[in-house]
Amino acid sequence: MSTAEAAETGALLTRAREALERYLEVHVDDDGAITFTHGDVPCVVQATRLADGLTVLSLTCVVGWDLPDDPALGVAVAERAGQGLFGTLGVGHTDSGVDVTLRYAFPAEGIEPSPLGTLLMLVVSTASQLRAELPGVQG
Repeated sequence: MSTAEAAETGALLTRAREALERYLEVHVDDDGAITFTHGDVPCVVQATRLADGLTVLSLTCVVGWDLPDDPALGVAVAERAGQGLFGTLGVGHTDSGVDVTLRYAFPAEGIEPSPLGTLLMLVVSTASQLRAELPGVQG
């Protein structure tokens, strides 16, 4: 990672941290990623420079993990995914069961902390709502 890339991603992560701290307690990991929990949903924010002047934030929320591979969950995820969520709802199969995630990535250069916080919290709140609504997620 070049010095310019590190500076761009670092500045963007700082703005994201400032934005989220208005709502939540956040932690900065050794690699610079921001981690936090909203309700029972663990989330991570990372920054990536795709090209000069194009740095994106990526927010991943783990709605549920190690869930039974129940067809009702798959149907519910598919129905919710078609409802125009902020983010992409996905199901991943692991050796321990099924994981449900909500991911949202967007170019974030120039977005001030207040609107950035609003945007991030829209996604995070949706993830928490999904956790409460999807069958078999809360145990």
